[in-house]
Amino acid sequence: MPAPRRFTHRQLQDAALELIDQEGLAGLTMRALSARLGTGPMTIYNYVDGREGLERLVTGAVMTRVRWPDETPGDWRTRVEAIAEAIWRAVRAHPDAIPLVLTTRSLDEDALAPTEALLQALADSGRSGAELLAAFRVVSGFIAGIVQAELEGPLATAGQDAGAVTARMAALPAERFPRLVEIAHAAAGDPRTEFRSGLEILLAGLDATNPNPN
Repeated sequence: MPAPRRFTHRQLQDAALELIDQEGLAGLTMRALSARLGTGPMTIYNYVDGREGLERLVTGAVMTRVRWPDETPGDWRTRVEAIAEAIWRAVRAHPDAIPLVLTTRSLDEDALAPTEALLQALADSGRSGAELLAAFRVVSGFIAGIVQAELEGPLATAGQDAGAVTARMAALPAERFPRLVEIAHAAAGDPRTEFRSGLEILLAGLDATNPNPN
């Protein structure tokens, strides 16, 4: 008879996410996770398949924290907005996990629930197959891109945060770079307003190009 499992999958996910939140991406190791759980590294190998398994734990932990109203009223656009914002909130709450969320897929069913909900909302626009896939890639790419740009900074170098990059851009010569200076000042506004504004533009485009409207 096999020995009872000491840790649940959710315990492993929570511990891995807490570790990366506190120690950063470099701190996510098998030894560090085992120490946090009060056991030895070899025990963790019974649950996690090496580095790739550690990264899937983190991605799954973030995605299972996505919360949106089960019954969001309104049309497909309203529901896409609600689910997309919920994903955005969950991801940006764990900035050190962003590289893993962007590059690592978790096949845990609970972690896939937000993706399925987003796909269903987009399918309710009348899209299916390749058209549904394209719409999904556009929306999910927007979420990933704006989170990465906001919290990591597309022009940042090692040791710099997005705020430092924004301040550097705002200090550029205004006569030569007026639009860069303009958006640098705008970036100091409410992130949620910026997210919603961008998503509204995107969804208006999807609505206008929908080949099979309901």
